[in-house]
Amino acid sequence: MVAAIPAVRSPRGPRRRRPGRLRADKGYDYPVHRRWLRARGIVPRIARRGVDSSERLGRYRWKIERTLAWLSGYRRLTMRYERHGENFASFLQLAAALTCFKKLAK
Repeated sequence: MVAAIPAVRSPRGPRRRRPGRLRADKGYDYPVHRRWLRARGIVPRIARRGVDSSERLGRYRWKIERTLAWLSGYRRLTMRYERHGENFASFLQLAAALTCFKKLAK
């Protein structure tokens, strides 16, 4: 998923191809993931199992959790009924567009 991130327009210089840092839950705390991110120039901000508190990561995570909750309001996305990934991705984009439209219309 990280490798598929599109180029991001930056205020100065060329477009950035990857994020500067990545935040993740304790479930991704494996040396393999950390090495993979560092090899691509991404600083991993992954909570360590048994060391870091879950409360510190929540400051950044709630935005993602809220967005996923908005998308789970669409029944077709909560359970994947589509056989082809392209159809599922299309429904996901449609749900994201509808969610943005609803939030902007307020």
